[in-house]
This record gives sequence, C-alpha cells and structure tokens, in this order.
Amino acid sequence: MCVFFFVFFPCYFAVSLFSSTKEIWKIIMSPNFFATTGAGYHSESKAKEYKHVCKRACQKAVDRLRAGAMALEAVTAALIELEDSPFTNAGTGSNLNLCGDIECDASIMDGKSLNYGAVGALTGIKNPILVARRLLNEAQKGKLSYIGSFFLFVSFLVGIGAQQWALGHGIPACPSEKMATKFSLSAYRRNKRKMEQAEKLETVEIMVGHEEPMSASLDTVGAIVVDQEGNVAAAVSSGGLAMKHPRRVGQAAHYGCGCWAENARDARPYSTAVSTSGCGEHLMRTMLARECSTAMQTEDAHQALLEAMQNKFIGSPFLASEDGVLGGVIVLRCCRCGEDQSSDNFQALLVEFLWSHTTESMCVGYMSTHDSKARTHISRLPPGAVAGQSLAIEGGVCRLGVTD
Repeated sequence: MCVFFFVFFPCYFAVSLFSSTKEIWKIIMSPNFFATTGAGYHSESKAKEYKHVCKRACQKAVDRLRAGAMALEAVTAALIELEDSPFTNAGTGSNLNLCGDIECDASIMDGKSLNYGAVGALTGIKNPILVARRLLNEAQKGKLSYIGSFFLFVSFLVGIGAQQWALGHGIPACPSEKMATKFSLSAYRRNKRKMEQAEKLETVEIMVGHEEPMSASLDTVGAIVVDQEGNVAAAVSSGGLAMKHPRRVGQAAHYGCGCWAENARDARPYSTAVSTSGCGEHLMRTMLARECSTAMQTEDAHQALLEAMQNKFIGSPFLASEDGVLGGVIVLRCCRCGEDQSSDNFQALLVEFLWSHTTESMCVGYMSTHDSKARTHISRLPPGAVAGQSLAIEGGVCRLGVTD
C-alpha cells in the first residue's frame, strides 16, 4: 500500500509578470502526503527548523496511513503536528492581533463526501483543526444543530461561538498565554512600539515587522493527502496576519479559499486536493483553492496550474488594484490509469503533485508509505524575479501501488 502526504510553510511574495516554470521532474517514489509550512519568506538561518517541522508532519500522516487510516485522519494528524510547532503561524506560536490575543482560523475538506468544516477567529483552543474536523464529522454522521427555528448541518463557526461549541464537544481549552511563544510575543511588542511611534508622528503609513519581509507574517500551514483507496483530503490552519483587527477571519477558514478536496466523479476524471497559503484577502477574493482544483481537470497538470496562477491569481481582475499578489498553493491530483481503469487495483493510480508560489519562498515536504523518511524542499523564486508579480512552479509524478 502507498499513500501520499504533502505539507507546506508560507514564504515571501514577488511582483512582475515573469514566470519561472521549471520542468516537472519524474521521481521514483510514491508520495502520498504533501505538506507545507507556508508561502512567504524563509530565512536561510531558519531553513533547518522549517524543514524539520515538515518532516515531522509528514511522518505523523504516513504513520496513520500505514496503520490503515483514511485520508481525512492522516491530514488531521499532520495539521496537529504543524499547529503544535512554535515555528509556525498556526496554533502554538500564532501571530498576536492588535489586542495581544491569538485568534486562529482553520478548515478541512473530505474529497469523498465533499463535507467541509471550518472555524474562524477561534480563541482558547490549542488545535483549531480539531474543531474544524469535529464539525465535519458531525455533518458526516448526519447530526443537525438547532439554529433559530431550523435544524441545519453546521460547517463554519467563529469567535466565542466556535469556542463554546468546541468545549461542549469535549475539546479542551488552552489559555492564549500558553499558545504564545517568546518569538510571537517579542514580535507583538516590537510592532506595537512601531504603531505607537507612527501615531505620535501622525504618520499615515505603518510598516509592521519592517525588519523582516512582510510575508513572514502571512504563513499558513497546510497539507494534502491521498490514501490507499484513492480518496483525497486537504486541510489548512493559520494564526492570521500579525497585528490584525480582532475577529478578522482569513482565507484559512473560508470555503474554496483555504483548501479544497474532491474525488473523481462523473465528468471529473481526476481527484484533486489543494491547500493555499499567503495573503488571505488575495486568496479569498480569487477563491484560489477551488480555482486550482477546477483547472487541474485538463490533461496537462503543469500547464493548467501555471495558467491558473497567472490568469486567476496574479492577473485576476479582482486584484487589479494590488501592486503585488501574494500566495502559494500545493496541489495533488490522481486518476486511474492503464488498462484496468474501472478496477480497484491501487497499482493503477497515477499521482501528480505540484506547488507554485508568488512569494519569495515556500517550504514543502512530501512522503509515501514506502519511504523511510520525508523529503523537504524550500522553493524560491529565481534571481531577479519580483515577489508578488512572478511565480515559481515545480512538481512531480508517480504511480502508487502495492509492491510484492
């Protein structure tokens, strides 16, 4: 059995309709899981930490897959690992908002059932992805919630309502002060001082976190996976922008913006899973996760993702007023191939996985159930490319199956 997992970290973004399109390389491996610590800016000094977090997330997911778990369980395990890391802007270590509080966004989607669960501006819960997953589970079980005079499937909750629902469903509370780290607290104090100084000088422009690229505060973590039955799942989690206004909800929680997963069916020949990272407002206004999934139904995956990033993101009419469009995606698609397309023979499952970003860099990790350890890579824009206007795209293709 083989399963693919992919995780990612955010990086810094660039600008200039230049597109670095690297040739898709074929690899002799069967990745089931793909993860990212986000798209944004990854300093060389912290590259080791970013890669290590990705490796741990990959290992957690693959361990579940080896034990027979389905895609949804594996992707949840990976997100918990990413949220627990103090190096990511998700869960523990999240950015603090204007009031010095931590408010997290997260969502998860199951490609088989198409169910989705999400939370926004959630406080006091260590792992927001667990609440999103529980909301999805309730819908799958057919449990209805009473809202007003109606019984409905609840998929998205925010703020205090999300926290109360989580506590009422057995998810333990965690004080925000325990989720803050030395790094997030020092960044908050530094940004707070800058804002106070700017107000005294009556300055209109305020640059938050000027010592580091702006994208350092944009990182969203995410993961995508395909399991032994060919089911796909995707998830994403974020602490949001540094110094954001309280109750601001980013793309990580919004349907079709933070993640997307959809098994092949009817007129859709490919199963797809997508997770995004970057500037939430840019990703929400373009619904990039769903756009990339739709684009991947054409024959050439590399060209399809390139055109989606150029036309639906960098060149989107919804972002025409923006000087730079910042974001990144990890994408997985798979289909039955060969003579036995109608059978359940897992050896006939062809998987293509790609990542693309307009940020300066993106850290990704990938692993299969046949691998002894995860592979990690920090993708960077080519020299001279401008973040927000240029893009990089890389990926691979493999066949998944059972080895004798």
